[in-house]
Amino acid sequence: MQMIKGITFAPFSRRGKLDTKAARASLRNLKKLTGANLIILVPNGLQETPQSETIARETQANATDEEFLSIIEYAHSLGLSVALKPTVNCMNGTWRAHISFFDKDVPCEPKWSNWFASYTAFQLHYAALAEKSGCAMFIAGCEMVMSEHRDAEWRKLISDIKEVYHGPVSYNTDKYQEDNVTWWDCVDVISSSGYYPVNDWENQLDRIERVVKKFNKPFFFAECGCMSTKGSFLVPNDWCIRGEAAPDEQASWYKAMFEACKKRPFVRGFCIWDWAAKQYPLSGAAANTGYEIYGKPALEVVHHYYKEMN
Repeated sequence: MQMIKGITFAPFSRRGKLDTKAARASLRNLKKLTGANLIILVPNGLQETPQSETIARETQANATDEEFLSIIEYAHSLGLSVALKPTVNCMNGTWRAHISFFDKDVPCEPKWSNWFASYTAFQLHYAALAEKSGCAMFIAGCEMVMSEHRDAEWRKLISDIKEVYHGPVSYNTDKYQEDNVTWWDCVDVISSSGYYPVNDWENQLDRIERVVKKFNKPFFFAECGCMSTKGSFLVPNDWCIRGEAAPDEQASWYKAMFEACKKRPFVRGFCIWDWAAKQYPLSGAAANTGYEIYGKPALEVVHHYYKEMN
């Protein structure tokens, strides 16, 4: 598999925000400044709570198909490959990893069977869009931790996707979950979220490598990142940390990740979280405490390692 030098671009863009002059300018900056060869776009499906059975995609919280098709075409014109990763979120703010139901269907209770029917419809809609637009990869969701033990349903979903989309299919499991998924054999590429502490990369890569060898599949980090907030590099998955800006800590986290991974040939790429559709002024970069790397020392680190990757 070609080395993926990726950036997640404008995830969960609201209607009317993805295909704009600002978004196109931001995408040009991404191409120019990062050395990326691929972006991941993230359509936003919504369910009310973790126990809701129905997923909606035609909401104001999600870009239209026309917006996705247009920005994909524009990315291709810049020489960027595109992957689609349709992702479900809960309207009440609960993290998607906690979506769960009783393992056995119970009358008058919400059911896995109904939820998977809705999730499958959501994924297949975007699989068809990925096929139509020539996307380089389709990623069947992200960090659905409490659903991943439903082996049969996930196998059926991946099979259904492959009837619609004929490129490589992956799934983005969460950090620390790579060895809990039993159905990696049915995807083409294993991927996960690489939000590991700055001082723990070697241990986690040892564990992930055993999974990759067991299933004999390519692997990449479909998400990875660290906020430029003091202390975030020790718990980069915690987006709730608040504190002073620490751009040098963010840069050191990226350097640690790249240095650890370049010794591991099984790691075939990264997709940085994230790059906004409308960027903050460069004058505000030093004070920004989020995951963005634009205008921060971490951008130079990413560009350096992406440039040297083959």
